[in-house]
Parts: sequence; structure tokens; C-alpha cells
Amino acid sequence: MRKFILFAFIFTVMSSSLIRAQLPVESPEHKAERMKWWTDARFGMFIHWGLYALPARHEWVKRYERKTNEEYEKYFPLFNPDMFDPHEWAKMAKEAGMKYAVITTKHHEGFCMFDSKYTDYNVTNTPYEKDIIKQWVEAFREEGLGVGFYYSLLDWHHPDYTIDRNHPQSASSDEEYDELNKGKDMSNYRQYIKDQVNELLTNYGKIDIIWLDYSFPGGKHGKGRDDWDSENLLKMVRDLQPNIIVNDRLDLLDEEGGWDFTTPEQYKVSKWPEKDGKKISWETCQTFSGSWGYYRDEMTWKDTKQLLVLLIESVSKGGNLLLNVGPTARGTFDYRAVDRLESMGKWMKYNNRSIYSCTEAPDDFPRQDNCLLTYNPETNRLYIHLLDYPIKRLTLKGFGGKVKYAQFLHDASEIKFGKPRHNVTYQEKLADQDVILILPVVKPNVEIPVIELYLND
Repeated sequence: MRKFILFAFIFTVMSSSLIRAQLPVESPEHKAERMKWWTDARFGMFIHWGLYALPARHEWVKRYERKTNEEYEKYFPLFNPDMFDPHEWAKMAKEAGMKYAVITTKHHEGFCMFDSKYTDYNVTNTPYEKDIIKQWVEAFREEGLGVGFYYSLLDWHHPDYTIDRNHPQSASSDEEYDELNKGKDMSNYRQYIKDQVNELLTNYGKIDIIWLDYSFPGGKHGKGRDDWDSENLLKMVRDLQPNIIVNDRLDLLDEEGGWDFTTPEQYKVSKWPEKDGKKISWETCQTFSGSWGYYRDEMTWKDTKQLLVLLIESVSKGGNLLLNVGPTARGTFDYRAVDRLESMGKWMKYNNRSIYSCTEAPDDFPRQDNCLLTYNPETNRLYIHLLDYPIKRLTLKGFGGKVKYAQFLHDASEIKFGKPRHNVTYQEKLADQDVILILPVVKPNVEIPVIELYLND
């Protein structure tokens, strides 16, 4: 009898709540080694592409315009990106200096860019018919780029996904939500997530990164770890792809092994992010303009210098930049995105040594006015990015005795050490800990000139 009661109790617990998986734990050294290629890379491409490219007015158009599935359905039979060439995309990413890329396999709208056996709402059932993700992975791998998948935990199309505060049909009262969610079963949707993530991590070879986006816990109409069964989902991810790098949006920030890097979105951090007093791996995801998906009429595009500063500043604080492109419905990149990628690529061609494998400068190298510093600990070289080009001289406060050679990075031309300014009305006093570099009057033909310092051992 006692055995029966115990069995019944266990069965009741398992039926009424989720059994959380024990996440794998690794040493800090192992994690650093697993993520080293990513921290060395520093620069990647984000790609947001889906049915929302057709209305071309933001990837959240279904939510913003509160479209029903029936109203949004008109885009599905029209999706036919006849000019899609993943090899061209991969070459543009590589020539821009990017080392990896992450593409949306499914965004919040629920449309899948891959051939999934768990839904008909995927690209192989559109006029295009072919598996976008398969082609994309093969092309980007051919160019030697790391490949990553973005998969939305939200789904505004799935019949069992319960309506919440971010849903296109969000309600104004608890009673309305209850009525709207009658007959919906999130347990079916949780299994759907696992089934599709399993497909993505099984059918396309080695995957380097996965973005699972996103949790919004709090209140009756948010969603968090229990809605996604995050622990078990992440355990499956780790089991299928042990070396994969995972973002931080599963609502597992307080769980050891629950994430690999944090993701400040459309945000420039003021310093290297920390958790519990320790610096953590991070990557800022940013757009060229104000939208992730293709938005024909959105005009707030960042210029090349803004984007380069964003990249350099991220590296100067120990982080990565994931820069987004929203392809058109025909499968091409917006001309403005092409222009920015080409311009960044011109700079990266000659100055990538100040980005790859670099990080925050050591504390004994003080920050300089109108400059950003990066440092390569393997080569022991420091890089000074001149955001505002000086007139003839650059005084490096606190660098005395630390520098043995200086040159411009773009052409390896020597920069001489100077002496304090002296004339009849003014004599500059140089502290022992300062260094003066003598620069040409004319700024080099580089968007942001970089000085490479060979440091004393």
C-alpha cells in the first residue's frame, strides 16, 4: 500500500509540474577554452529574415498592427526570394571582417525558414520550396565562418501558444485572456520547441552558436523558464552539441551553466559587464537602423564611423559586436547595408589586428582623450584608435617607460617619439610617465586611424 501511495505521489508531482534537468557544469578554464574562438572573433553578422520582409515595416509588424493569423496569412503564399544567394551573403560578411553569423530560423511570427516535419508553416511550403537554412549553413561554412541559429521561443502562429502580453491578440483583462486561451495547451508547445530545436541541432551538422529568444517573466501574462521548460531544453541543446555557445535569454541567469554570454541589445555598455563582481562574456547585438527585419521606409541609419566606433568600443570593453542585416523579400541586402559592410570591410582589411583576439587594455594604461584602446594579450601590443585626429602630437599620459616602438597600423609606418613643446611664450612640461608621439599633420586616409604600440616586456 505504501508503495502504491508513493508511486501515486510521484506520478502526481510529475504530472502537475516540470521536472527540472540538472544542467552540466564545467570549470571556468574549460568554458574559456570552449568559447575562445568566439572571443577572438569579436565581430559577427546577425540576419533577421522571414515573412515580415514582405510588408517591410518591422519584424514585429504582426504585433504592432495586431494582425490575426488569417490577416497575416496573405504573406505566406507570396514568399519567393528569387534572388537569394547565400554565397554572396557569406562573402560580404567575410569581406566586412566578420568571423561568424547567426540567422533567424524562426522568429516570433512562427514562420520557419527550415524544413521542419512538425509544421507546414515553413519555407518549403512557399513558392520558394527550398530549405533556406540548409543552403545558408553550407555557404557560410565554405567561407570559413562560424554558424549560429536564432530560434524564437515566442510563436504567434502556433495554436497551443498561449496569448500573453506580447502577443498580437493581447487582451486588457484577465477574463479576456482566459477566454482567448481556452483549449490552448502550452505543454504541446513546449514539446514543439524541443522537437524543432532538436531538428536544427541534428540536421545541419556542427552548429557553433544558438540564440534562444526570449523570456519575459513577471505577472500573469509573461513567460519564463517554466513556460519553455528551459532547463530540459538547454540540457538537450548541450547533449546534442556539447561545444555550442548559448545566449542568456532562457530565464536561467541564476543557474550555473544556464548561459554562456549576456546580450545587451541596441545598447552601448558603460563598462565591461559583471555578475557577482566578475567580468562576464558579452556581445551587443545592434542594427544598422531602427529595425531588425527589412524596413523599407526606416531612415535612421548609422554611418560607417558610428558603426566602427561601436565595434571598437565593444572590443575595448571586452565584448563582441553582432551587427544585423535584414534582407529584402527577394533575398538581397538593402543597398545601405551593402554600403556599410563594404566601408567597414575597407577599414577592417588594414586594421583588424586591433580587433581580433583583442580585449580591454590593462589598468596600467590610462584611457586617453578622444581615443579608444584595445589590447592583444598574446602579442603584447596596444592599439590606440584616434576618434578625433590630433594636430601633430599625441601625448599619452601614463605611458612612460612602457612603449618601445610605435607605428600606424594601416601601413606599418613608424611614428617617432617626441619632446615637449618649447617656444618663447610656453614650455610644456612632460611628466616622466608620459610619452609624446609625433604625427603627420594630414590625417591618414583611414576612417579611424589606429596606432599600434609595441610594448616593453
